[in-house]
Amino acid sequence: MASVHESLYFNPMMTNGVVHANVFGIKDWVTPYKISVLALLYDMTASKITLPERRRLNKLILPLQQGPDLTLGQFLKTVEECCPQTAYAVKLRLHEMADGELKDMEYFFSTLPTPFSAFDSEAYKTSVVGLFMRHMLLAYNKLSFSQVYKLYKSLQHYYHSHYAKPTDGQVSLPVLVADDSDMDLTSTEDTVGDRIDREELDTPLHESELRNDNTPSRGPLSQKQAEYFLARQAYLLKNDENKALKPAALQEELNNMLKFNPDFAEAHYLNYLNSMRVQDIFLSAHSLLHYFDRLILSGSEGKSNGDEGYGRSLRYAALNLASLHCRFGHYQQADLALQEAIRIAQESNDHVCLQHCLSWLYTLEQMKGSDSTVLTEDSVKMAAHFCLPYLASLGIQSLVQQGATQGKTAHKLMDALKDTDILHWKHSLSELIEISLAQTTSIWRMFGKSTMALQQAQLLLNMSSLEPVNFGVQQNNTEAFSVALCHLAELHAEQGLYCAVSEILQHLKEQFPPHSHHAKLWMLCDLKIQFERHMNEGKYHLAEPLVTAISALNKTEGLYRKAQVLKALNRSTEAYSILQRLQVHCEKTKRTEVVIRVMLSTAELHWESSGFSTALPLLLQALALARQHHLQSLASETILHLAFTQLMLGVPEHALSVLHEAIEPVLAHGSLMDKGRALLLTARCQMAVAGFRPNGQARADLHLVVLAVDTLNEAAAYFSKLNCKERLRDVHYLQAQLHRSLGQTSQCNKSAMLFRLLDQELQSPAPPVSMRL
Repeated sequence: MASVHESLYFNPMMTNGVVHANVFGIKDWVTPYKISVLALLYDMTASKITLPERRRLNKLILPLQQGPDLTLGQFLKTVEECCPQTAYAVKLRLHEMADGELKDMEYFFSTLPTPFSAFDSEAYKTSVVGLFMRHMLLAYNKLSFSQVYKLYKSLQHYYHSHYAKPTDGQVSLPVLVADDSDMDLTSTEDTVGDRIDREELDTPLHESELRNDNTPSRGPLSQKQAEYFLARQAYLLKNDENKALKPAALQEELNNMLKFNPDFAEAHYLNYLNSMRVQDIFLSAHSLLHYFDRLILSGSEGKSNGDEGYGRSLRYAALNLASLHCRFGHYQQADLALQEAIRIAQESNDHVCLQHCLSWLYTLEQMKGSDSTVLTEDSVKMAAHFCLPYLASLGIQSLVQQGATQGKTAHKLMDALKDTDILHWKHSLSELIEISLAQTTSIWRMFGKSTMALQQAQLLLNMSSLEPVNFGVQQNNTEAFSVALCHLAELHAEQGLYCAVSEILQHLKEQFPPHSHHAKLWMLCDLKIQFERHMNEGKYHLAEPLVTAISALNKTEGLYRKAQVLKALNRSTEAYSILQRLQVHCEKTKRTEVVIRVMLSTAELHWESSGFSTALPLLLQALALARQHHLQSLASETILHLAFTQLMLGVPEHALSVLHEAIEPVLAHGSLMDKGRALLLTARCQMAVAGFRPNGQARADLHLVVLAVDTLNEAAAYFSKLNCKERLRDVHYLQAQLHRSLGQTSQCNKSAMLFRLLDQELQSPAPPVSMRL
């Protein structure tokens, strides 16, 4: 098998499948920077370096050749990270030419080993390096004497500007000559080209920044430079936005590019993508329209489906504009743009465009809150008819999502997703495979199967992408990955593993910067985890400020948590008012999970006023909803509430029998808080059934009392992991009473001491044990 370094030199047109189409994009003029690249190639063949260093340098060659010109400092820094020995040799060779005479530069070109001047050269004629040397030599030999002299002076300026003092005001390579046509193979002008100090990272091998954000742009880019820059940035924005240029820096580069070529359609499209990153509505719409305008004016499109290229651009422009408004929540404008796209597509008889319009039509209806099941089914049928697997799969996934919220059984949803997965793997639709796994994770989580949700999330994160990975991208930054990581963070938080949660959230913050579109997912996840942690620890003063931040990201979640805080602060009237409004809103929007949680919170408010009998209808209604929609975790939580209500109504035997139905799924899939609460309630039911009395007057069933002690010990372990001191105080109080009744003085004193310490630390009166679960 040929080594990595052989592929660039000996194997013609082979550069890992990404270079052969762009080999002839090497610039056709000579600049001081390109002389530095030639010096690098010369010293790579002349010096003896290790195989790993040679591999790193060979991977660096193509970005150095095709990318924008770098300053000498940036160039040397890049090479030094790969091989310090070669970087020193290059610096020494440039020093000999720049500090010498014109004949030294001429001598360098005359002794340069090429496929023509040296038959033993490693540079194959049609390899990347061989083509680059041929272009450079042809351009150099075509120069007149005055042009060679100007090139030599430019090289001196290029070299010495690197060592200029900061006080000289020379922070970067200055402009040599404004015209860039001097070194062109077909040019007869007597000027020197300028491609200097571009703000771009050219190598995927290193994390160092090769750009200076404070350095202004210096002249126009060549066509190939611009295409390379746009292709690279667009790829990074799609797959790893964190490695792309910052929005402000990318905007500056695009403005400079459009200043010299306002009709560059691809630059307008990248400007549109960049504006979407920062949620700039005006500029994104402006750039999108300019892209299609320039596309029409360029005449680059031919006939499509019997219509001229500009007609196709018009209908897809309207469709893209509709998707843009959908993303920003402008449903009326999106509907108008979509109707325009449908009209133009019907006039042109473009069935593919019509199918795209239909898929956006049912998406728009979903965003409005309407039932779009019929539209989605029609879209799937038509997409299958026209052999559009991507749209067909998206439609099926949308139907699965709607079915999950409408109470479809799990096996039907999973069968549908299995059929789509077969379609994905058949057509190598890696993006849809990721979406399917993330959707499966969410469905299992909604059904209360935390183990299955954890498995699906891990499967997605450990799956190798089918997309070609370039530019050093190791992981996609799609919404599916963000959703899976957020689920993992919440699952770890439920088990009290907050160190792991912080690591997951830190990765999310690095992978999805705050200005990115999917950052809202981890922001909301982070706030919810913090809120639940503070509420579990009884720090309501810390949880209250988080309500405002949660409301900014999700108004429904914010209102629900505001009611929770008010209930914890004993402001029952305000909490009840919010819960009633929230229940009406969620019933209209068919958010069943939130409706059930609101009912449970309302029942807890009834407990505070000893209205246990009035809470029963609410709990039974919540249980019916949970079972109808197969929400096992909410059904188990509702059963715990029912058991507690029965205990308070004086029927502990029925409460204990009801608990046996819910305790198994809670211990298997529930959070630590749910497990602790379930075991604490079980112990209290066992004490009541045993006939236990705090004063010890009645004879209790010792077997059940001992069983209650063991149950309380297990509950205390769960509460300790969560640092839930209020619950621990209740546990120690009951433990002390049980140990006293059993005559275990030392254990009784220990539990009493722990209770006393927690009571003094909390400095708040313990709420009646009978008033909360």
